[in-house]
Amino acid sequence: MTIKRKQNDDQNPSKTILGKWSIVLIVAMPIFFYIGVSFVGFYESVPAGKTILHDIFARPGIALSMLTGFISGIAAFFTGIMGIIKKKDYSILVFLSSAMGFFILLWCFAEVLFPH
Repeated sequence: MTIKRKQNDDQNPSKTILGKWSIVLIVAMPIFFYIGVSFVGFYESVPAGKTILHDIFARPGIALSMLTGFISGIAAFFTGIMGIIKKKDYSILVFLSSAMGFFILLWCFAEVLFPH
């Protein structure tokens, strides 16, 4: 007796557009973080702003690339969840990108609720 498997089994990369976008966005997230960290030496003499908006004007290279990284991670969570629920995309990479995006979203909520 042979077991027939679905075409998009768990170890294959995603076949849906939402799943592919989720994977691309989560891969882009650390790239944007690296770009932001690479600007730290350039803005060494510029003090950090007290708000995000002030930091964007004071140190745009760091602030904009880091914000883009966070937005990319959060967008990976939502596109991954939509791919899992709507398109039945059960690829392991979509689950991993959704989990990583969830932790980024959770971290952002924790920063808002418990500022330091």
